Amino acid sequence: MSGGPLTTGDLPTGVLLAAGYGRRFDPAGVRNKLLQTMRDGRTVAWRSARTLAVALPATVAVVRPGQDELAAQLRHAGCRVIESAAAESGMGAALRDAVAATPDARGWVVALADMPWLSIELVRAVALTITAPDTIAAPWRDGKRGHPVGFGAAWRDELLKLEGDEGARALLKTQPVTRILTEDDGAFRDIDVPGDLPGNLS
Repeated sequence: MSGGPLTTGDLPTGVLLAAGYGRRFDPAGVRNKLLQTMRDGRTVAWRSARTLAVALPATVAVVRPGQDELAAQLRHAGCRVIESAAAESGMGAALRDAVAATPDARGWVVALADMPWLSIELVRAVALTITAPDTIAAPWRDGKRGHPVGFGAAWRDELLKLEGDEGARALLKTQPVTRILTEDDGAFRDIDVPGDLPGNLS
């Protein structure tokens, strides 16, 4: 799973989707789950962003306008931040805007900002599996697809058609996906409700 001799220019672009509302975590919208701290004192957003940015240095993160504190965390972790008003409508629009903002990308490895346990090794494994422009790749365990998901550059036009909250699910259902078999729990573990977060919110 090592990166070998590849340079940054040979790798896909990382995309961190951080524009969600997290309503199941806090229906009142008072606490942003991405700004909650983990046991090491880092925020969920920083941990998720740092993993992606270390694995793929040309990583962009998408946020809704006005999320200044969140954007600062993501930049501190090494991401270029894209503010997207359209992202308010859902994950599909956020991903579309990230792809539009990275026209020279060799492909995209898409991760979610509420998955702080994802490993650098698995991100790199997905990235290195994109060996052809039409490749789609994702971690797999017990018949279930995990994150992150990689798309070769040939999927750009399809990704630019995304809208709303559907994300790329339809594409993943209709196209072949290269499965990266893994036991890495971080590919399947997210923070959805307060009980998912270890420490003072558990």
